[in-house]
This record gives sequence, C-alpha cells and structure tokens, in this order.
Amino acid sequence: MVGQSEGRRAVLLEPFVHQVGGHMSMMKYDEHTVCKPLVSQELSFYESLPLAMRQFTPQYKGVILVHLKKDSLGNLTLLASPSLQPEGCGRLDNAGGDKWHKYKWAASTSSSTELIKRCHTQLTKTFKDSCPGKMRLRTDLQYCTDSLLEDANRNQTEKNSYNPWGLHCHRQHLNRMSSKYNENKLHQFLLLENVVSKYNYPCILDLKMGTRQHGDDASEEKKARHIKKCEQSTSASLGVRICGMQVYQADAGHFLCKDKYYGRKLSPEGFRQTLHQFLCNGNHLRTDILEPIILKLKALLSVIKKQSSYRFYSSSLLIIYDGLEHKENTAPLDNHLQGHFQKTNCTTSHSRVDVRMIDFAHTTFKGSKCNHTTYDGPDHGYIFGLENLIKILQNISEGK
Repeated sequence: MVGQSEGRRAVLLEPFVHQVGGHMSMMKYDEHTVCKPLVSQELSFYESLPLAMRQFTPQYKGVILVHLKKDSLGNLTLLASPSLQPEGCGRLDNAGGDKWHKYKWAASTSSSTELIKRCHTQLTKTFKDSCPGKMRLRTDLQYCTDSLLEDANRNQTEKNSYNPWGLHCHRQHLNRMSSKYNENKLHQFLLLENVVSKYNYPCILDLKMGTRQHGDDASEEKKARHIKKCEQSTSASLGVRICGMQVYQADAGHFLCKDKYYGRKLSPEGFRQTLHQFLCNGNHLRTDILEPIILKLKALLSVIKKQSSYRFYSSSLLIIYDGLEHKENTAPLDNHLQGHFQKTNCTTSHSRVDVRMIDFAHTTFKGSKCNHTTYDGPDHGYIFGLENLIKILQNISEGK
C-alpha cells in the first residue's frame, strides 16, 4: 500500500508499459499505482470528485515528491522519495494538501546513485530497442521485449513487453525536465490507481472525448491548433477520436498498437473499422465483451448528463478488457512475459471489462480552484461523443 511507505528509500519510477496515448509520461510506482506530474486543475478535480463519477475514474491516492537524477554518463532517471513528504500531507493515500515546504530527506544520495547505476543500462537499452531514432512512432507497432527495471518492491528484473509509445513519452519527458531543471528540484507527482493492473493481457483503447479539446486557459495559438485538429478528425463529426490502442492478438501472441497520429487521420468509417479491430483478437470478434462495454458506457452517459457545469476538455476515456479468454487456447507471449501478464487463471467477465475517464488537467467545473469560466448544464460535446460511440458499438454487436 502506498501509505505504508514510511522509511523506504528512493524508488526508481519505471516507464508505464501500458501507456497507449497522451504526451505526458505516465510512470509506474508499484504494481497497483501509477504517477504523473501534478497539475493543480487536475488535483482540484480529484479532490472534489462527485461520488457518482468515482467508479469511472482512477482512485486518487495522493501526492509524492520526485526528483531527476543524472549519473556520470549522463543517463537520466526519476526517483520518488516515499518518506520525503510535504508537511501536513501525512500518509500518502491521504495526501493532497497545499503546504509544499520544510522537506525531510529519508533517502541517502549514495543509495540513489547506486540504484541508478544498476538500472540505467536496462533503461537505455530499452529506449534504443523500442524507439530506434524515431521521435514519432507510427502505426502497426508491435511490442518488443526487453528488461524491466527494478520495481518499487525491489523485485529482481524480469523480461517484459513494452508499448513503444509509453517509452517515447518517457524519454521526451526526461529530456524536457533535464533541460529546464537541476537535479535538486523537487516535483509534485499525482499518485493514481493503475486501472489495468488486474488484467492478464490488457487491451486498451484511449479515446479523446468531446467536440472541443482546448481548455479555457489555452493561448490563441493553441486554441487555433486544437480547433484545427478537431475539424480535421472525427472529433468534429463524432465527438470522439482515437488517441491510442493496444489489442492482444491471440493468434500470434503479441499486442497490436496504434498511436494518436493514426487516430487523427481516420474518417468516421475508419473509426468504426478500427473500433472493430480493437474488439478482434486475431481469430474472431470478442462478442462476449460488447454488451458489458455498452452497458458501462450507458451508465457513464447517465452520470455525465447529471454533471452540471463540468467541461471535460481534452480528457480521455479508456475502454479496457482482458485479452485472455478462458475457453480459448490463445497463443502465449514469450515465456519471459508470462509472469507479468498472467496474474490468475480465473477471471470473470465483469472484471475483464472497464471504462475509465482520465486526464483532467483542463477540466473545469463550478467551484474549481482553477476555474476560468462557469458553464451551465452538462458537457454536450462529451455526451455527443458517448452517444455516437455507443451507437457504433451497438451496430458492431448487431453485425451491421
């Protein structure tokens, strides 16, 4: 548990291997927890989250302090200090206060340096193998295999499968931080539930929801750029566009990945076809998960319609299901990967399907600490996207 971390030494933050979209690096803190740079508007959302929405968002676990570390060879890593907490925050799972001063170091510099030396070789090799000289990863990406960094529980390294997009974001993020800040700078990171930790082979669809993507605080240049992206994609016509995807191919034993650049180019028919592809495991259409997904989306739609003043600009919706089927002899991943992906031999249909809203850095609502504009009624752009998504899934279910 995150809150029971008192006295622990620095934890190396790993790239989150199941990040399929976004531009900000999401990192793995431990098996059930991920973290990301704290944005005050997103923190405000989680702190005042309506009860009805909690089942559709990751659990908020608090705040942790992180710093950048560079070794003598110039290798960059991020270290979280569980015992280095903001005054007044107490246990990490109850954190989130506004007092960010009077820090107390609990991790020694020597232990941090030793940790980096043990892990920088694997991290560098992973980046090189996963992103060979390409800053923008394109379509039809497949997982590659490489060493996993030591986890927060100090377990030994193991072979694992990486999503190239997450590694791309992680490398970019480290480079940006290195160019802007020195190593002594402490950064606030948000701790959130790892919503895919319970899945054997997590198939994930990242959807950018709504007809408008720019926040109220966007500059005129950024506003124009986002409006153009919406007009040239399915955001305008459907109220939803694909930002990333990974789907387990049972016939071949690997994951097929798509990125946001692929999603931007899709027509409404291309969107429908890609949605169909997301639900296909290489052998057949996963008809068993269609109804549970549709039911969850309808439940979310009902909740969103009741949230007056909320505008979820630039937020995403994750649709998640387990690529592992009980009664099917699926082609397994490489033997080295079995320990990571296969958590249990018994999985219910209910646990294999999930719908979660994420990324609230530009979400605004009445009473928000960072509110720029107060809106009336529900987010009709988001509702438009949800209704179209449900309609397309229903058509797929009916074989249309």
